Amino acid sequence: MRGPRGTDAPTSAYPGGYDAGNGHRTGLPEGRRPVEVLNPANPLWGSNGIAFGPDGRLYVAEFLGGRISALDLAGGGLDVVVPADGPVRSPDDLAFGADGSMYIADLVPGRVWRRGPGGEYTLVCEGMENPNGITCIGDRLFVNEMKMDGRLLELFPDGGEPVALAEGLALGNAMQRGPDGCLYYPHMVTGQIWRLSPDGGVPEMVADRVDRPVAVRFDRGGVLHVLSLGPEGIVTRIDLHGTGSRTRITSGVVGLDNAAFDAENRMFVSSYASGGITEMSPDGRTRTIVPRGFDGPYGITIDLGGTVYAADHYRVAGPSAPLPVLPGPPAPGSGHGEARGSEEGDVTSHLLAPFVHGIVADGELLHLTSQFGDVRTLDPGTGSLRTRVSGLRRPLGVAVSRDGSLVVAEAGGGRVLSVAADDTVTVLAEGLGCPTDVALDAAGRVYVSDERAGAVFRIEPDATTAVVTEGLAAPQGLTVQGDTLYTVETGRRGLRGISLTTGASWTEAEDLPVGTAPRTAASPTDAESELFSHGLPGLAPGFAGIAAAPDGSLVVSGNAEGTVLRLTPSGPR
Repeated sequence: MRGPRGTDAPTSAYPGGYDAGNGHRTGLPEGRRPVEVLNPANPLWGSNGIAFGPDGRLYVAEFLGGRISALDLAGGGLDVVVPADGPVRSPDDLAFGADGSMYIADLVPGRVWRRGPGGEYTLVCEGMENPNGITCIGDRLFVNEMKMDGRLLELFPDGGEPVALAEGLALGNAMQRGPDGCLYYPHMVTGQIWRLSPDGGVPEMVADRVDRPVAVRFDRGGVLHVLSLGPEGIVTRIDLHGTGSRTRITSGVVGLDNAAFDAENRMFVSSYASGGITEMSPDGRTRTIVPRGFDGPYGITIDLGGTVYAADHYRVAGPSAPLPVLPGPPAPGSGHGEARGSEEGDVTSHLLAPFVHGIVADGELLHLTSQFGDVRTLDPGTGSLRTRVSGLRRPLGVAVSRDGSLVVAEAGGGRVLSVAADDTVTVLAEGLGCPTDVALDAAGRVYVSDERAGAVFRIEPDATTAVVTEGLAAPQGLTVQGDTLYTVETGRRGLRGISLTTGASWTEAEDLPVGTAPRTAASPTDAESELFSHGLPGLAPGFAGIAAAPDGSLVVSGNAEGTVLRLTPSGPR
């Protein structure tokens, strides 16, 4: 795979028969829907910790992808060096020791790994709580915990119990040795930067009132750069060891995560929210090295103006170009087909909304579900976000009924719920295996896909369920168009059409890039346990959403490669 500085455009890493050059699927079988890819596949599945290795390449930890890639800045080559099917589950940060060993903070399992120069893995430490910021000083290894009342520890790769140097960190993260030999690290919650001698002692606060600090990095001249995790892409430069002056620049890179400086003092940054690698100049100008894209996408929806919105785990985003709309004036508040938000090439960020997985458009509003267990309503025009329900167990798909109430699939609770305008919750059905998505037909009847049962059910007025179709392989996204119900069958990587009048079903598309990639899927039990990690969201199972467009096409989350797919009608069946 080669980035924009190489000779080739990024291509799909998923064996689904896609031609990234023209954005259309090749070799379409007769009777299947044509498929258009609305954005390039994401080369990096989120980009978190980054560091230059002994070979001069820039190494990138992909927390959501469960792997580490290495980027050749000169040639543009991007190679996976720590694969997703290895012992490392969720790499969040990395550092290199004096002997060339790579040390990896594996956040959700609470482990730290050593990958030797020959590629062998050794477990350095386990039992930590959200190990995140990691750095080396010669042969010494230091790690902090991203949690309230977290610790900063020295670890000993050759054996020995960890030594806690500091406690009480308010969410630690990326740290580094400063010119004075001290360890510098952020308190993400309090907006402070602290330092501590690597030999211990009393920590000292060196800067406060810093915008949402997620990482501290020193350039080659010893100037401290503090990255903000917010939507503006703010970097604050603090000349701690000189004049003490502060300079703040706004880059527009949504959700900054980490930074690294090369031998020429060029600054490269990563984004947890959208992946990619970006070169950032001192004045805030940016140059894309590896393009940013989707972390998912998960649920997907389309407003009446043709704007596509996707729930993308850390944000609401969508393809930058709207879909075609039907002739006639756009609906009020529909956005008139114009993408709103922060432009990132082929993908636009509309809002940082952590851990969103389900989404549905409703006039001027968007309704969202969150891994945190929330159902929220967003007004994209004002940016206001109102919590409707909290404390649910992994709510996923969401739909709007004719009376304006919301219908929600509570995957972890085995229920389908109704949320009224006054936020009253009513149970429509319970005892399901893993209800994943919901849809309503023209008569207002509710349908639910059950990923675990391999079936789609209709919910009757007496809260019983009737089988619409069964024998499916992990059905997820669900939508109704006319008298046809469509579901994304992730186990067979296809799209199924189901007649609501005859019950007949058929394949509308196959070999779609849907499912879980690149990180190896956990067992259902492990997947539930990974949802949260010591009070913070951890890893989430994939969710391939689907939505019907005003022009008769369908859009599908190509969540196995980070794309949005548009499936146009294939003509009369």
